[in-house]
Amino acid sequence: MSPLVNATWETIYMVAISGFVAALLGGALGIILFLTAPKRALSNAAIHQSLGLIVNIARSIPYIIFMIALIPITRLIVGTSIGTLAAMVPLTLAAAPFYARIAESAFNEVSPGLIEAVTAMGAKASQLIWYVLLPEAMPSLIRGLTITLIALVGYSAMAGIVGGGGLGALAYHYGYQRFDAQIMLSTTAILVVMVQVLQWVGDYLAKKLSRRS
Repeated sequence: MSPLVNATWETIYMVAISGFVAALLGGALGIILFLTAPKRALSNAAIHQSLGLIVNIARSIPYIIFMIALIPITRLIVGTSIGTLAAMVPLTLAAAPFYARIAESAFNEVSPGLIEAVTAMGAKASQLIWYVLLPEAMPSLIRGLTITLIALVGYSAMAGIVGGGGLGALAYHYGYQRFDAQIMLSTTAILVVMVQVLQWVGDYLAKKLSRRS
């Protein structure tokens, strides 16, 4: 397998796994932020404000600094700070709070009248989540996940510079340091194609779900 093909698969692997875990964590955080807001089913100012502050702090740190700061945690979790597996730790933890705010915004778009009607019928918080919030907000959640995955493609390239593997590492070590313009152009072209494919798939799924809702 050529270095370019191997690096491409490493990037796809990093983005896919990190995006999946970040969607789960960020989606859960978004639900908590939504439900604990004032006048919501589980309204709790302390939890809402504390969690919101943590999310905002995590989102405000530039990724390269965030990644370096998490090296001790990465080593604790996977046993190393170098390689594709290690890169997924900061990728996931950087994307989760980013997606949490997107998810919260998606849930805020759900009709308040529908939420009030379901709540008045005695629905529990879990029922509200599974039967109202997630189905109604799914198109927006998909669009938000698309944005998050595209951001992860860029983050993964930065992770490659500090030993994360993937196309970023290939472009830096073989393209930049060895002055190989062909490698630089090839890696850039593949990253552009990845972004375009992600955007197309995300738009398609969001439109399809919007028609069903």
